[in-house]
Amino acid sequence: MTTSVRSEGRARYAQAGRARTVIVLIVLLLAIASVTLWRVVLAKPRGPASTIVLSGRIEGDDSAVSGKATGRLLEVRVREGDLVKAGDIIAVLDDRQMRDRVEQAQASLAQSAAKLEWAQRQIGVLQDQLRQTEAETGQSKVDSNGRVSQAQGDLAAAEADLAQQEAAYKLAIFDRDAYTRLVQTGAVSERQGKQAETTAETQAALVASAKRRVEAARGALTAAQATLANPDIRALQAATLRRQIAQQQSDIDSSAADAQRARGALEEARANRGDLTVTAPFDGTVVTRAAEPGEVLTAGTAIVTLLDLHKVYLRGYIPEGQIGRVKVGQPARVYLDSSPDQPLDATVLRIDPQATFTPENTYFRDDRVKQVVGVKLGLKTGFGFAKPGMPADGEVLVTGDTWPLESHRK
Repeated sequence: MTTSVRSEGRARYAQAGRARTVIVLIVLLLAIASVTLWRVVLAKPRGPASTIVLSGRIEGDDSAVSGKATGRLLEVRVREGDLVKAGDIIAVLDDRQMRDRVEQAQASLAQSAAKLEWAQRQIGVLQDQLRQTEAETGQSKVDSNGRVSQAQGDLAAAEADLAQQEAAYKLAIFDRDAYTRLVQTGAVSERQGKQAETTAETQAALVASAKRRVEAARGALTAAQATLANPDIRALQAATLRRQIAQQQSDIDSSAADAQRARGALEEARANRGDLTVTAPFDGTVVTRAAEPGEVLTAGTAIVTLLDLHKVYLRGYIPEGQIGRVKVGQPARVYLDSSPDQPLDATVLRIDPQATFTPENTYFRDDRVKQVVGVKLGLKTGFGFAKPGMPADGEVLVTGDTWPLESHRK
């Protein structure tokens, strides 16, 4: 019994030893296979020494197109995937309020223009009146002096005639009295006496007439002397006209300023109304449509997002240790998964200024903790086929001028 137990234990121990030996052999074989696989496959360079390979996604710089004014969206004329040209109408906002502002600005401009035109006509009339008044002022001085001189002459002549008539009257009175006495004595006939009396009466009438002429001459002299004030009156009228002209000029300047402001308001209203029509700023493809008709949008609210498919690029990362060989402008190739055998010409557009960790969407943690530098490979061909979001591979020619026959895709 004891011998049988001991035999069974030795058999089990021997079996366990053989199992351990098998396990050790399997581990060794796995280790050898792993080393061989790493040396043959994983440690093998992905491409020739003259190129650096990378993987990433096709990306593009999109642009949110929005209106410059606030308003209700009437229509959006494009949808996702539509191609648009620069200047094509993308959306239209309600312009009812802007139309009212344009009409108000037009009415204000018309009113200011009418006031300006009236003021200009009025100042023309006043300037004509001023020129006439200034001319009359000089002429009035000459006329007044001439009238006074003539009136003075007429007065002197009237006074001389009065003196002559008075002297003749005195002589006629003397003759009348003398003939009256002679008639009484019979020295002369009664007829001669009557003739002397008639002559005296006639001469008295002439004296009275001469006195009236003298009074009239004096009145004319007074009136002529009064005209000497006319130049001063004319000067006052001219000064008044100048003040009126200055006021009209001020009104013209004010009306011109009002017209200028109204014209600026009209231009601004028209420009604001034009801002209600949203156009494409460049040729591109509509990526997203963010607003629908009926919505009230504020200035700057995105309506659609545009992307220029002629400016897409491959965004990828290169290990920090290899980035020193990459420079902006170097030739590159991009391989799309949909056409792996059709390389697309590209060039190095940008190299990030500093290194970063591998993006978090990398599946293996060991890869994520590596320091890498982001690069952009701008596509020069394949427009329309390479779209944002597509995974792709790329390679950069870092040495030499020609691409090697062997590619990382082979």
